[in-house]
Amino acid sequence: MSAFPVVRPYRPADEEAVVDLWARASKEAHPFVEGEGGGARERAVREVYLVKADNWVAEAPDGTVVGLLGLLGAEIGGLFVAPEAQGTGAGRALLEHAVNLHGEVSLEVFERNERSRRFYERMGFTEHGRRADEETGHQLIALRRPAPLESVAWLCVRDGRILNVRTRGRDAFYLPGGKYEPGETAAQALVRELAEELGVSVAAESLTEAFTVHDLAHGQGGRPLRMRCFTGGPQDAEPVPGREIAEVAWLGRDDLDRCAPAYRQVVRRLEADGVRVS
Repeated sequence: MSAFPVVRPYRPADEEAVVDLWARASKEAHPFVEGEGGGARERAVREVYLVKADNWVAEAPDGTVVGLLGLLGAEIGGLFVAPEAQGTGAGRALLEHAVNLHGEVSLEVFERNERSRRFYERMGFTEHGRRADEETGHQLIALRRPAPLESVAWLCVRDGRILNVRTRGRDAFYLPGGKYEPGETAAQALVRELAEELGVSVAAESLTEAFTVHDLAHGQGGRPLRMRCFTGGPQDAEPVPGREIAEVAWLGRDDLDRCAPAYRQVVRRLEADGVRVS
């Protein structure tokens, strides 16, 4: 079983759990807001937001609800993670779900909520305006994350090492794969990329989607990336660098600094799924 939280639709039976985690997370994040986590603000959560928003929860492997995402179309009306579950990937999983649904997403965060601001900056959000919150008087910052670059990647793991490539003129390694061309499915794009980059022939029907990684695209000025990762194909193939490929390498956990940012997420996901990475 994956150690990562699972995102699922909110159910009325989740109400007490999500109100509890919202209250504790809000008090921790907004100690400057009078009455935060209770009173009229709690009533609004129960009677308005949990009724009218498109709500999703993050569920830990033991079945505990540890996070809440409320969407108003492509706007994130609220994203809260129980204090004890922060750092487990619940917030990232909820944000990635919002991106999967809507592409470009936006939200507002209190200027004084520095921890959340740092999280959203790491996730590729940029500032697009400020205003005073009518209810509290505190400054809100409007943030937006553009729709991600879409790519596909091949997970070829051999003896605990992951196949990576480096293109000419680039300093970082990345998983074999690349961007879609018009009209291609994800599997078709990966088949084409593997033939072009490595001379590896793969049947599309032999590929199985393993997971999706969200990060920042290397060398793209902070543009978000959504990378669909596939297993399958000839795991014993001997790759031959194509014209654009300067180097092929089998890399592990100690090579994070040599790779594009998404590689770190790939290693974490593989290990969470029980794949040894040395």
